[in-house]
Amino acid sequence: MINTKFKIGDYVTRISHDNDVVFRITNIEDDIAYLKGINMRLCADANISDLMMSHNPKISDNEIINESVQNLDLNRDQYFYLPGTILHIDGDEEYLSRCMSFYEKMNVKVNGIYVPEPEMSTQIYSLLERFHPDILVLTGHDAYYNNSKSRENNSYQNSNNYIDAVKESRRYEKNQDKLIIVAGACQSDYEDLIKAGANFASSPKRINIHALDPAIIAVSLAFSDKNQSIDLINLINKTKFGSDGIGGIITNGTMYVGYPR
Repeated sequence: MINTKFKIGDYVTRISHDNDVVFRITNIEDDIAYLKGINMRLCADANISDLMMSHNPKISDNEIINESVQNLDLNRDQYFYLPGTILHIDGDEEYLSRCMSFYEKMNVKVNGIYVPEPEMSTQIYSLLERFHPDILVLTGHDAYYNNSKSRENNSYQNSNNYIDAVKESRRYEKNQDKLIIVAGACQSDYEDLIKAGANFASSPKRINIHALDPAIIAVSLAFSDKNQSIDLINLINKTKFGSDGIGGIITNGTMYVGYPR
């Protein structure tokens, strides 16, 4: 018999996971609820009996935007700045919309495209040719399955899709300073994403990441001097969970600095 305590649209947490993430129910089939994280880039399913009702969360992205990202130390009296451009490919339209609002707030030139993860590798080359970005973001949903939940000998929900898209992007541009790639979502295969050619990837500790974390990395890179190497640790620490959630390699920024203003 189907449990009618919960309905589509309800906000819930999972008892078996110590109620650590707030989800919205997107579908219910029999006694299985399909869930989407409110702030975390995570989709999951759970038995209705494992769910606990949660209050409607107040989504305030300002709370996780680090002050060093908001208040960039730029001398606008004498110099002018040309930040790098971003192409953001996202497997989730809602998260993409939130990221686009953040980019707009930061006054960064960006193109945002919704592409389901399985289609990213087949579309990415033509999108790169169309937009010619300095920074590419490949993100959406992912999950790491332990051995008992491994699906078709694949431990990740979407990591292989991101890895294939990164490899195809590197076919377009091999130089990791000319095209900076930020790839992955919650619990993604960090090591293989880096090996595939990503400059930054999630998730070193296979944890969830915030919906805006890839965008925070991208914006910081867009406003970093093209002639200087980034402060890698400082950059990663701007994200919600620091080096547990995202890691990367030292690279140069993408912003040109001009004088006089």
